[in-house]
Amino acid sequence: MRRIDRTSKLPLYQQLYEILRESIAHGEWQPGDMIPPEPELIERYQVSRTTVRQMLDILVNEGLIYRQQGRGTFVAHPTVEQTLVHIVSFTDDMRQRGFKPGTEILSSELTPAPKDIARKLDVEPGEELARLARLRLADGEPMSVEESYLVHRYCPGVLEGDYASSPLREALEGNYGIRWSHAKQTIRAIQAHPDIARALSVAPGAALLYIERVSYSQQNIPVEFLRIHYRGDRYALYNELQA
Repeated sequence: MRRIDRTSKLPLYQQLYEILRESIAHGEWQPGDMIPPEPELIERYQVSRTTVRQMLDILVNEGLIYRQQGRGTFVAHPTVEQTLVHIVSFTDDMRQRGFKPGTEILSSELTPAPKDIARKLDVEPGEELARLARLRLADGEPMSVEESYLVHRYCPGVLEGDYASSPLREALEGNYGIRWSHAKQTIRAIQAHPDIARALSVAPGAALLYIERVSYSQQNIPVEFLRIHYRGDRYALYNELQA
């Protein structure tokens, strides 16, 4: 076990950070393992609580560990990245990365289109939409909450499908001949609302990636408005740019 060097000019919290980061990098602690609680780290390395918390904050900000209120601090799983070039389903994305995808249905209903969503889908306010809210999982761990609004007249009866075991995208193509040709989306960082935080097993106010996406059919018709809340500690979006 590496020790703190009291003669070093490097701050104690920085030394402690490097010790714990090395332990994670070398696999001494595996993803999902709980790291020692603050009192144990204080005792083991003979440092102050402030030093320990500074070190933990850095590891949290780097996505190497995450905190669960009332449970402790755990080693994070490797961040999952998603390209911004293609429309890839969550199920396909997770399988390509070696994760086992999973879905839990949170709610399913027909609902009149609010004005803001009606405008995005180019329909009249109050038109019937099929709303489907799902919790998406990778190897059993919550990754995102997705809330789909579909123009129901384009896919009548769509909510009768079993989307806990089969992808919505496959049902749209197989049953209604709807294939996504392109999508427009906006991305921003937000803090987790308590309800979303509970579903994603993160603390209220935790950082999330929030996406709003409008997907278009091969006839260039907007069919789906999608809201996605991604865990900020588990998901990253990337793109390749050319000069």
